[in-house]
Amino acid sequence: MKLKDIKTFVVGNPPPSFGGRYFLFVKVTTDNGIVGYGEIYAASVGPKVQCAVAEDLFARHCVGQPPNDIERMFRRFHSSGFSQRPDPTVMGAFSAIEMACWDIFGKALDKPIHELMGGLVNERLRSYTYLYPDESQDPATFYNDADLSAERAAVYADQGFTALKFDPAGPCTIYDPHQPAVVDLDRSEKFCRKVREAVGNRADLLFGTHGQFTASGAIRMAQRLAPYEPLWFEEPTPPEVPEEMAKVAAQSSVPIATGERLTTKYEFARVLKCGAASILQPALGRVGGIWEAKKIAALAEVHYAQMAPHLYCGPIEALANIQLGASIPNFLVLESIQQFGGFHAQLLDQPINWVEGYVYPSSRPGLGHELNEDVAEAHPYDGDRLHLEMQNEPYNYSKENRFAGG
Repeated sequence: MKLKDIKTFVVGNPPPSFGGRYFLFVKVTTDNGIVGYGEIYAASVGPKVQCAVAEDLFARHCVGQPPNDIERMFRRFHSSGFSQRPDPTVMGAFSAIEMACWDIFGKALDKPIHELMGGLVNERLRSYTYLYPDESQDPATFYNDADLSAERAAVYADQGFTALKFDPAGPCTIYDPHQPAVVDLDRSEKFCRKVREAVGNRADLLFGTHGQFTASGAIRMAQRLAPYEPLWFEEPTPPEVPEEMAKVAAQSSVPIATGERLTTKYEFARVLKCGAASILQPALGRVGGIWEAKKIAALAEVHYAQMAPHLYCGPIEALANIQLGASIPNFLVLESIQQFGGFHAQLLDQPINWVEGYVYPSSRPGLGHELNEDVAEAHPYDGDRLHLEMQNEPYNYSKENRFAGG
């Protein structure tokens, strides 16, 4: 059995677009007709260019290779063009192809991926959701309104969620890091107070930021958050210098989480070595795929760090996150897009099994689900924006800057 063909899908995510503007899927086929699916989580270039990268690298490094040749394929991609350094664009492409290879390998052996990676450790996976507005609420105001967020937090807690994420600390800009303004500190503290009052001890609070603060500014923020006992303070400083984030971790009683923008074990090893975070959040569509994330989990295990796979894209990466989480002993919590309903469910042959705050891994072969290609092809993305974009203007201290959320 050898890898033969790749097909890519650029899928527009219809309103309310929870999970991003578009999803990038790959379909890999073997010479004996077995199909596997993967998803790219990369945002540095346009979606068509990113898919062209995947197609080019597949032709260079994968055609004619066995799908279980994961380790050697990683080395080919990681070293492609005399690079041998973490590259999110290349690793985004590899991650999706790697997922598809595991999907194929599992189907060929009639086993779910977690059974091929050490067995089922976690029969169910605790999940959390971002606080999203309901259909009657205006996103332009919701994400910066502590009272509305608290109301939604109570709704999600009633549904069974035991952890909830929100990020009211203001915008991230291309000129970051910056010091938080007092209004940002006040708004963030108010969110924590209101959400804690709404959910009591039924749910952990997950305080999100996007690497926008200096270390000293993040420490000031952590002091404001601490009385409400969040489970984590996410990415308090930019990802490029984890030694600065380690300064925050050393002075914060709130655990530090990071990893959405990191790729490969090399970057995560640096985070662990300098003590920058105790909760790792690899996005499996960027980090190097399932096997690379399994290696990162092993590195984390010996540092007593925990894994919380990140998700801000489509359901195929979610399936990879689930297979990883099912197979590791230091799993903490899984990010979900609400209960994986709506468009995420439509894109799969059957919905992800979410019940009262927990995801139950599928026992079907491979990733456990198939991409509904008819739905994917019926929703092409025809825009020109990137999946995620930072604010181009510097932080303005003369007015209240707000993050658009989502």
